Amino acid sequence: MSRKCFITGKSRGTGNHVSHANNKNRRTWGVNVQKVRIMVDGKPKRVYVSARALKSGKIARV
Repeated sequence: MSRKCFITGKSRGTGNHVSHANNKNRRTWGVNVQKVRIMVDGKPKRVYVSARALKSGKIARV
């Protein structure tokens, strides 16, 4: 299972690491996801949820 938010669909971001000399290397930013138990179709399920979705109250833990 990928580290992707079950609610918002957020996944890792990509871009360039740019040095002071303007050298560019590809890099990734990991998404802040937590493994939590939530109700899915009336049953508790353990899924990855982004920290922003947890803080905003979009879902409730079981």
